[in-house]
Amino acid sequence: MKTRNGLVLGLIAVCGTTLLFAGQPPKGDAENNKPAAGSGNQEKDEGGTKSETGSTKSPKDKGTAKKVDITSYNQLTREEEYVLLKKGTEPAFRGKYTDLEAEGTYICKRCNARLYNSKDKFHSGCGWPSFDDEIKGAVKQQLETDGTGRIEIVCNNCKGHLGHVFQGERLTSKNTRHCVNSISMVFIPKGKEIPKVIKPKAKADVDDSSNLPGEQIGSDKQPGTPVKPDSKK
Repeated sequence: MKTRNGLVLGLIAVCGTTLLFAGQPPKGDAENNKPAAGSGNQEKDEGGTKSETGSTKSPKDKGTAKKVDITSYNQLTREEEYVLLKKGTEPAFRGKYTDLEAEGTYICKRCNARLYNSKDKFHSGCGWPSFDDEIKGAVKQQLETDGTGRIEIVCNNCKGHLGHVFQGERLTSKNTRHCVNSISMVFIPKGKEIPKVIKPKAKADVDDSSNLPGEQIGSDKQPGTPVKPDSKK
């Protein structure tokens, strides 16, 4: 009886050892299946990083580049930037030049370019400085992109926002009104030296991801028919 039990236990031991070795892969195959050093879910090559899906991402793909003016213009306050750079509007009847009648020249706050002569300024009652003419070639007119149909006016040198232009109101013989933000200009009294104009320099590529449109807190639109953009300016 003891002999028979010994044989059974011996067979069980032999079978267990056989099954244990059968579940292990050959030593050579195990070494061949080792992952290569540095391998993972991504493969790198000279063109950038290749993902599992096979698409290649270039290290240079960080955003949309846009040409911007890097000229060192006059330093602006936050309020001046809001109007000149983000096309904002200062509140009506708050500008310091709305009722000014002194003789002199109005220049761009950002670049010192001459914009208007005092002889072309008039009282329109709209709440902003009004001119029925500009210094030749100083102001550029362009159609607003907000769908209002208004014509925006900007400094032709630095492209700073000035305001809007309207026609058909019959306020002067020229039948034109440049509605300008006081904060966009600096008044130089007659006889005083006018600062040198800051001309634009070369433009550079920058990431355009943070280029967000500015807000507007007011409107200088008055009754009247907007002027059509002048293609010569």
